[in-house]
Order: sequence, then structure tokens, then C-alpha cells
Amino acid sequence: MDFGINGRRAIVCASSRGLGKACALALAQEGCTVILNGRDEERLSLAADEIARETGVRPATVVADLDTERGRQLLLAACDEPDILVTNNGGPAPGRIEDWDHAVWLGAIEANMLSGILLIQAVVGGMRKRKFGRIVNITSAMVKSPHLPLGLSTAARAGLTAFSKALSRAVARDNVTINNLLPERIETDRLRYMIEQQATRAGCSFEEARNDMLKPVAAGRFGRPEEFAAACAFLCSMQASYISGQNLQVDGGSYSGLM
Repeated sequence: MDFGINGRRAIVCASSRGLGKACALALAQEGCTVILNGRDEERLSLAADEIARETGVRPATVVADLDTERGRQLLLAACDEPDILVTNNGGPAPGRIEDWDHAVWLGAIEANMLSGILLIQAVVGGMRKRKFGRIVNITSAMVKSPHLPLGLSTAARAGLTAFSKALSRAVARDNVTINNLLPERIETDRLRYMIEQQATRAGCSFEEARNDMLKPVAAGRFGRPEEFAAACAFLCSMQASYISGQNLQVDGGSYSGLM
């Protein structure tokens, strides 16, 4: 299937590794002009090299911290009229409610709610004028299935989800869609970190903790980043123009709820 986005300009946030990098590669394979973003210049350059090997085109890179206004300005300066925006950012570590003071809450909200909202605000007006826009927020399965140790991430990302839903209704008539991708148990560095944390808390081996974390996954395996990225590319496609304001779970069928 030709997704019809060849030549479109795409900003992919936090794309030096993990799900962000996978989404950037998928969009580059569809012919998009991709802007990569990350905080680590060396890691970002390696990601750009990898995409260049796969596609023959090296994406531009922007070293910037999206938790800051300066970082967001740097990213938008590299592509002030994107057709596609994929928001993404690292989540806070699991923790205990007793340790979440005011400063910790503000950090989570800045990273996982406001950074995405402010980028969307900056680009959505231009998308509406050009009558094409695709915004995909990489959030978390915890938005629909909250667990207290991940409460910081869940609360902040739920705020981004609510804002995006409200905005999606206002911009749909201009061929601008806004959707959320909710990953769970995708084989990334983040998942490996979570397994290591669980092994430490439980006093067991990495393999034991990995097997325990795999138990709730209906598919019987962890997801692959490229599977997640394919869903992102589809939501950015011409064919997905009638899909907006949705939360698509990429979780191997593990969500137990009805809606």
C-alpha cells in the first residue's frame, strides 16, 4: 500500500533510539523528509546514519531538550511547517507516591504533557491552512490502565490525551488528524530498564523478571519496535484521514477492557 505521504515533512521527537527512532525510520521509508531529535548528539548521529543506510537519505538532526522552550524553538526552526508531528519523550522512572514532591510533579508534566501540547500548538495552525496534518502522540498503555508506580507518567500523558481529543474535533474539517499510540511491553531500552528495576525490587534474576513481565501479554511475546512504527506510519497516511481523536493500543491484545 502506498501511504501517499512521499515528500511530506515529518518531525519525530525523541527519535535517537527506541520507539521514536523506529517511527522515524518507518516514515523515512515512506519517502518523508524526516527531522530527528534527541539530547545526545552522538546517539542522534548514529540514528541518522542507521536510517541513511536503510533508505539512502540521511535525515536532518536537531540536538534539543524538548522540556525547555529553547529546545522546542530549535526543533521548530529546523522545520517550521511540518506536515507530520510525532510527539514523544522519555517517561519518569517508576516510583512511590511518598517521593513525588512538587518539583517531581512539575518535571513529569513538563516532559510528558506540556512539551507535546506546546509543539502541537505551534504547528497545528499551519497544518490547518495547508489542509493536511498528521499528529501522533506516543503515550502509554497506562493512560487507559493506570498503575500507581507509573502515576507520574500516567497523569501527565492523560493530560496530553485529553487536550488532543478536544483539539481533534476542532481541526478534523481541515484534514488534520490527531491520534495517540499506546505502547505496552515493546522490546526497547525502556522495557529492559523496567525489567532490571523489577529484578532489583524482587531480588530475582533478569530472566526471571523478564518472564514475569511477559505473563500478562496475550500474544505471548514482547512487541517489536517496527510493528509499533508501522501503526504510526499508517496513522500518518492519506488512508487514515477519517481516523482522529483515537487511542490505538499496541499491546499484543493485552488490554482487558471493552473500550
